[in-house]
Amino acid sequence: QVQLVESGGGLVQPGGSLRLSCAASGRTFNSGTMGWFRQAPGKEREFVAALTWSGGTLYRSSTDYADSVKGRFTISRDVAKNTVYLQMKSLKLEDTAVYYCAAGPYYGLGRNLKSEAGFDSWGQGTQVTVSS
Repeated sequence: QVQLVESGGGLVQPGGSLRLSCAASGRTFNSGTMGWFRQAPGKEREFVAALTWSGGTLYRSSTDYADSVKGRFTISRDVAKNTVYLQMKSLKLEDTAVYYCAAGPYYGLGRNLKSEAGFDSWGQGTQVTVSS
């Protein structure tokens, strides 16, 4: 079982930036998938971004983003720290939500990264509030 701990949430004005972190422990991620989902008050949890990669002799990776965050959010990974980041820029009021980090196996580059079914470990969430 993988333990995921999110951090970096907070209050920010519209147009501002935040960087969320998700530290993973309990397993070495030579390959895998990690993603971010969010849930706004009164709404269902939705996909934000994901990164999948395969290790070994040939490193391959791919990312996917929700249309609503493309060009504003960037997901990245620090291998040494076993941490995934979500850099959020040009934040909007509608980005306000609890952001959850999720982890799962590597299924291949053609896999649909948007589905929650591909993730088997979840963090507790971190609140992001965009308000003037």
